[in-house]
Amino acid sequence: MSLAFLAPAAGLIPFPRIDPVALQLGPLAIRWYGLGYVAGLVAGWAILRRLVTQDEAFGAVQRPDPAGIDDMLLFAALGIVIGGRLGDALFYEPGPYLRDPVELFRVWHGGMAFHGGLIGAALGLAWFARRRGLRVLAVWDLAALVAPIGIFIVRIANFIKPELWGRPTDVPWAMIFPGSDGVPRHPSQLYEAALEGLALFALVAVSAWRRGALRRPGLVTGLFATGYGAARIVSEFFRQPDPTETLAHGLTKGMVYSVPLILIGVFLI
Repeated sequence: MSLAFLAPAAGLIPFPRIDPVALQLGPLAIRWYGLGYVAGLVAGWAILRRLVTQDEAFGAVQRPDPAGIDDMLLFAALGIVIGGRLGDALFYEPGPYLRDPVELFRVWHGGMAFHGGLIGAALGLAWFARRRGLRVLAVWDLAALVAPIGIFIVRIANFIKPELWGRPTDVPWAMIFPGSDGVPRHPSQLYEAALEGLALFALVAVSAWRRGALRRPGLVTGLFATGYGAARIVSEFFRQPDPTETLAHGLTKGMVYSVPLILIGVFLI
């Protein structure tokens, strides 16, 4: 890994140019972006294995045992990857996949849609819950509790890459991202890491541990869905959308796809 700083214009914060390849093993390049997904899943797995042993957090609600969390991780990971790729193909950029369907399986090329990954994870976890005889909402609550950790890590990886940078701005903390047009921009990846990651985790964690939300299946899921949807819409005002993501009247696909998420979250709450 190499670390350097892109020389900024006057008044700008230098961009820390970190090699997007974390580790090179011969022809195999392990990137920070991929490690972000792995780290998020492993961190969530470790937290949930300990949490499910605490009876006071759940009351009478049934949940997986620690060994069951291992299987839950597998179902969630498969759902995220499959849903994320299909979501990118269906919701954002169908063209490349229609021209070359095999591209769908080239996950190392990037292209993961959050809303698609969320749907895939929800379906995978629902299947896991049914196989285990558990309430689907109770299993979703466990995933929703730790999901912001993974979101935070992946947004930091977006910043390192760098990609998904912000709109042009003259704020004192603006940055010029390598590979962009040289215009100072919002570090929107960090905004998303703070809102969709740290702030959202604080919301669901306090609700779960301090307010007993895990005793009401669906409540943590509702808080996560509502909180993420609102945070994503706010973040979209600062994030530079791709041409394929731009809609009329200043709206983006990220905003529109987040509205149903908020409505579902409010319903569950």
